[in-house]
Amino acid sequence: MVAQTIKKILIFLAFSPLLVRAMDIPTQSQNNPYIDNRLYHFGFSLGINLMSYRIDESLEPIDGEVYYARVQTLLPGFSVGLVSDLRLGKYVSLRFLPALNFSNRTITYRTASGNPFPADNRGRRISLLSLPLDFPLFVKWTAVREQNYRPYFTIGGGLTYDVYRDRQLPVLPKPLDGFVGVGAGCNIYLPWFRLCPEIRYQVGFNNVIMPVERRSELQQQQEFYTQAIARMYNQMLVIIFNFE
Repeated sequence: MVAQTIKKILIFLAFSPLLVRAMDIPTQSQNNPYIDNRLYHFGFSLGINLMSYRIDESLEPIDGEVYYARVQTLLPGFSVGLVSDLRLGKYVSLRFLPALNFSNRTITYRTASGNPFPADNRGRRISLLSLPLDFPLFVKWTAVREQNYRPYFTIGGGLTYDVYRDRQLPVLPKPLDGFVGVGAGCNIYLPWFRLCPEIRYQVGFNNVIMPVERRSELQQQQEFYTQAIARMYNQMLVIIFNFE
């Protein structure tokens, strides 16, 4: 299901420049023909995100039972951010894109034997609210402008800090993480500003699961939720609309 959603979005993005070109009036002059000559500029962004975890289970018996953990359903969230762009050349710019993301991730558990879960626990699903602040630096490469559109590609990385933490939950992610990301989009030149729809994929490279040894507040009967996970990595797919 997740793979099919990503595939549909990528196909739409691949054909979006053609759709923009088809809607453009051939005889019309370019909007804002000198807007790309600015040394630097600012803007803001709004987006819809799909956040998840890549989970590697420990597969070690816990009280005689093996537990599996997965994020099976992606719930859409909201992203809002700022845009700062420094022009390095005719086709290259450096972009600092701080953003705040709102999302919720649900980890679903099951036992290898199919036996019921132990008593006095929270059930088979743990819902984790996330409010990560991203501080990314991206390099943007653009193609040659044609009429009022210009496709581009971005690559970069940065740091993220989750400002929301509920220590009462049996699973507690570490707040600080580093990530790398790639994206693609299209500059659409409007009479008053430049609209830049973009799709971006970010993946964290740190194991963010907080071990039970560092959680003195965790009840013993709920430790298996964390012990079932050996490694957990952040992932996010986001569709962004940059207003510049």
